[in-house]
Amino acid sequence: MPYLEALRTPHALRMVLFGFVGRLPLSMVGLGSVLLVQDYTGSYGLGGGVAATGAVTTALLGPVIGRLADCLGQRRVLLPVVAVHVVGGLTFLFAVRSQTGSRPWPLWVMFVAAGVAGAALPPISSMIRTRWSHLLKDSRRLHTAMAFESVVDELVFIIGPVLVAFLSTAGHSTSGIVTAFVLAVVGSLLFAAQFHTEPPPTGLHPRHGAMAIRTPGLGVLCLVSFALGTVLGVLEVGLVAFADEAGRKALSGVLIAALAVGSMLSGVLWGLVHWHSALRRRLIYTLALLAAGTVPLSVCRNIWLMMVFVFIAGIAVSPSLISAFTLTERLVPSDAVTEGFTWLGTAVGLGVALGAGLSGKLVDLSGANTAFSVATVAAAGAALVVLAGQPALTEHHPARRVGTDT
Repeated sequence: MPYLEALRTPHALRMVLFGFVGRLPLSMVGLGSVLLVQDYTGSYGLGGGVAATGAVTTALLGPVIGRLADCLGQRRVLLPVVAVHVVGGLTFLFAVRSQTGSRPWPLWVMFVAAGVAGAALPPISSMIRTRWSHLLKDSRRLHTAMAFESVVDELVFIIGPVLVAFLSTAGHSTSGIVTAFVLAVVGSLLFAAQFHTEPPPTGLHPRHGAMAIRTPGLGVLCLVSFALGTVLGVLEVGLVAFADEAGRKALSGVLIAALAVGSMLSGVLWGLVHWHSALRRRLIYTLALLAAGTVPLSVCRNIWLMMVFVFIAGIAVSPSLISAFTLTERLVPSDAVTEGFTWLGTAVGLGVALGAGLSGKLVDLSGANTAFSVATVAAAGAALVVLAGQPALTEHHPARRVGTDT
């Protein structure tokens, strides 16, 4: 079993376990912030604005933290980042709770604190991919490990929202966001303690050395990741609106879960196959499949059929992300890999924000089905970008290739 072989790599199992704990908050902080702010202020709009602020700062500061980690070492960067995250998180909690008191703090404090906490949300997902690249460099198992990480990402976005929603609604409204902050701190510290798997720092000053963003192919992959994020943002909002229009809003979570399950299962299978076709060409195929898979969403009116169509559309998501991250590892200089991965994460995050906002406006104007057409256009556009960018995505580092999977 290829996944078991990858996990048998010395010290990998603890790295994966603590990495999973450390990245769970990525799918919890946004929703937890919305539920907390709404409970104390009665405004979903204010809660959404606060969550968006945190999401944007997470996306924008990710590459900076990634570059520092490449140059100085992951552990050396994680510890101060976690400290800033704690300060931002605590300030945010006190700012929200003060809104029901006699002397509420200014709202700008809440937004600034959410931005600081988001900016310092440890980029465990990018760091663990860099560790796999270090542990399995020039090994066929690296492809499997990258697929495994995409599956774990899907699992994070299945478990995280359900956990934070349950904690915030079943107990005190602060329970969800506090749990997210605690998991971020504990998971990151335990992950940082896994020094056996940590890649050595380059020792270069962050202003010197290779910069991932200067890699020609990374620009193409960032556009692809932005498009994939747009698709996910459109579907997240559009599916909730579709279920509401169908009078079955309670099933909105099931629709979103169907997307994640389809993506997770395809990611599992994708990692089991030893491919011989060029990776840059496979990315075109998976994006074209995603574009085709989202077409039925624009015309479907039955919620049960929609679950099936969403599951099918999800099948192309993980393979597209896996291909993009693996290509990044192949193209970006080895001393800037973490930065490269975080640029992709930034692009996905910004795409999600755009997709969610755009689909929300289209839902208000003409309904959920119309909003889904944005996902089709985004996926098709990404496929064309990859087609046009094939020369930039050609690998020029034969020594870094993994087996025959080129």
